Amino acid sequence: MFRFIHSSDLHLGKRFGNFSGDLPVRLREARHAVIARLAGHALQHGAGTVLLAGDTFDTETPAPDVRRQALAEMAHHASVRWVILPGNHDSLQATQLWTTLRAEAPENVVLATEPGPFELTAGVTLLPAPCTTRRPGRDLSAWMDAQATPEGALRIGLAHGAIQSFSEDAAASEVIAPDRARRAGLNYLALGDWHGTMQIDPRTHYSGTPEPDRFKHDRPGEALLVSLAGPSAMPEVTPLATASFSWSTLELHLLDGDDPVRAMEAVLPTGRDRRHCLSRIVASGQSHLEGHARLVQAVESAAPDFAFLELDDTDLAIQCEIADLDLIDRAGALREAANALLVEASEESRPATDRDIARAALARLYFLAQGATA
Repeated sequence: MFRFIHSSDLHLGKRFGNFSGDLPVRLREARHAVIARLAGHALQHGAGTVLLAGDTFDTETPAPDVRRQALAEMAHHASVRWVILPGNHDSLQATQLWTTLRAEAPENVVLATEPGPFELTAGVTLLPAPCTTRRPGRDLSAWMDAQATPEGALRIGLAHGAIQSFSEDAAASEVIAPDRARRAGLNYLALGDWHGTMQIDPRTHYSGTPEPDRFKHDRPGEALLVSLAGPSAMPEVTPLATASFSWSTLELHLLDGDDPVRAMEAVLPTGRDRRHCLSRIVASGQSHLEGHARLVQAVESAAPDFAFLELDDTDLAIQCEIADLDLIDRAGALREAANALLVEASEESRPATDRDIARAALARLYFLAQGATA
């Protein structure tokens, strides 16, 4: 039995510039903390090796503290062997990075920078396919098909990139053959690039990122514990929780007459873990101006409880009547502004971003007017 941890896409040093305050710092630190969690899982499950299938670093020029602190943390877990594969974000084209890593890497860190067989342990051979550039333009795993290994040895492939028609950011010309494991006689193909855990076939898996970094996948941060009982046995693959932050898209469909605030409260996560939740509420259906304004205010009121909380009301149809505008003002400058915003929010010919801004401004104007008359 050979056990190992399959992980990828740590993206150490990711800046998270789309967020403000101290959240980017917290998210970067969480990515670094993943190293210790992976080591803990390896020790707990008797897996002496962690395979990192690319994009360990977010850029080809990670800051010295990002690079050295990552290696120091790996060295701290000396009984675990770390195998680092160049991905498209930290490809071999970054010669200075990999030269520096070779000089600084501790004994328990292996840099899989050559497309050739590497013996992990007796009877287990690793076949890595390092990314040569950010856009290699070819299937870098193709060489595995013809590569001989000792008779009876387990063959484990390690690659980074798109497979079939999906990818985080790769081009179609770089698609890895979906049946590479079968063609190359691999017992397991460990893939990186896709940030959500996914099985392509029983022997081919994406581990996903251990610490999510976007709302795209709605998957928890995971790594995979892989157990290989022998050359003819199917791999046993077990997801392991690794994330400290959760990212979730919350669907909120409103019907005429629904209380939008009560409906929002029903979909929000509860408990003190809100501090580690990044949530996006996607509202659809329809609501009156008064209900929409209350929803916007309720989201703003709840946001400080969360790491991040936002409302996407692009697909929410706002029903507005003259009586609603009368609650803002019956005449004068405020009413003229409300009339103009209603037109901007309703015209389908306008860009969606302009309509969103007008919709939010109308809701804000409504609330300001209500507050002034309260």
